[in-house]
Amino acid sequence: MGCGRVGATLAQSLESRGHSVAVIDQNPEAFRRLDADFGGNRVTGLGFDRETLLQAGVEDAYAFAAVSDGDNSNILAARVARETFGIDNVVARIYDPHRAEIYQRLGIPTVATVRWTADQVLRRMLPMGATHEYRDASGRVVIAQTDVHPAWIGTPVPRIEHLVGARVAFLTRFGDAMLPSSETVFQEHDLLHVIATVEDVPRIERALTHAPRHQED
Repeated sequence: MGCGRVGATLAQSLESRGHSVAVIDQNPEAFRRLDADFGGNRVTGLGFDRETLLQAGVEDAYAFAAVSDGDNSNILAARVARETFGIDNVVARIYDPHRAEIYQRLGIPTVATVRWTADQVLRRMLPMGATHEYRDASGRVVIAQTDVHPAWIGTPVPRIEHLVGARVAFLTRFGDAMLPSSETVFQEHDLLHVIATVEDVPRIERALTHAPRHQED
């Protein structure tokens, strides 16, 4: 639902991967954002209207994304898709970060546009820090990418976990994600992703962005 720049890009990306796609927008002029060769269904109407959703083929849908420019419309459409039509894979774009947290806790996956953008900007302004990449439905557990002081290079990942008191979820090495083993050593240019409670992230961030204080067990 929503054929703005995000919706049009999403629809075309899904179609390019072999999926059948229907795009809903109340403004028929919005469909001009789609490429001329887009083969999906274009449906004019409100994305939370039952008849509009049925016209778009919601009964056979595997997933539903509400990415219009209205928070209320996105949440309402996402709830209708999940609660009325039983679609499990539903996501809503939310501009208000506080509302995004509330709906996330209610079990509706959200993309908090403002928070994500702010995090990305902060990461480029203040390179030493942590950025949340995933937050569970309760809002308490996150996977966060954190910068690491160069002094940690060459340290085995289990040793990092022991000294920092954190669990490493995965590493990104040369653009590829990898699950660390007991033999994995942190290398230069690796990206470190930890899983932790929200409250514990600042402590982990402080530890990793400074040189290790000691090496004894």
